[in-house]
Amino acid sequence: MKTYGVALVLGLALAGGNYAVLGQRPEVAGCAPCLALLLAGPLVLALAVAAVAGTGASASGTASAVAVPSTKPAEPAENAALRLLATLQEEGRLVDFFSEDIAPYTDEQIGAATRGIHASCRKALEGAVAIEPIMPGDEGATVTVPAGFDPAAIRLVGNVSGTPPFTGVLRHAGWRVKSVNLPPRTGQDPKVVAPAEVEIG
Repeated sequence: MKTYGVALVLGLALAGGNYAVLGQRPEVAGCAPCLALLLAGPLVLALAVAAVAGTGASASGTASAVAVPSTKPAEPAENAALRLLATLQEEGRLVDFFSEDIAPYTDEQIGAATRGIHASCRKALEGAVAIEPIMPGDEGATVTVPAGFDPAAIRLVGNVSGTPPFTGVLRHAGWRVKSVNLPPRTGQDPKVVAPAEVEIG
């Protein structure tokens, strides 16, 4: 409303100025269309400008009033891998196993230790990542690779020639991730895979 008031005052002022000029120009004062244009024109123009300005201000106010949802910064891609590594370390001490020099141990000692690590890491992996074979069947079975296969999912090895479908021996079924359910680690440095433990006393 304030915008309309200001525009109306300016329009009246301009119309008044035109009227004063008309008093000194009798040839224009006798022209009805000229009077309408010079007196009513400023008012109509002022109100039109006020309407446009008011619409813009209203739209701007509405836009600023709309709450913009705060976007949480995206987590670095490496953090997911670190969370998985931390899970495997926490459950099966996988990092400890790979970091240790196993050369001095006998095969029997390594085998006994590996059994426990295998079971714990398998449990952790199954809880964090659901995976499925890319190609069904047992290793060593004869399989057919259809036309239009995805070369990123199925790798052909050996004597490959011609066009698909191909028939061959399944050397590895491959793995595809169905879903990922990594536990959150809020409030912790993602690069800390496993905290140091110090026993006191």
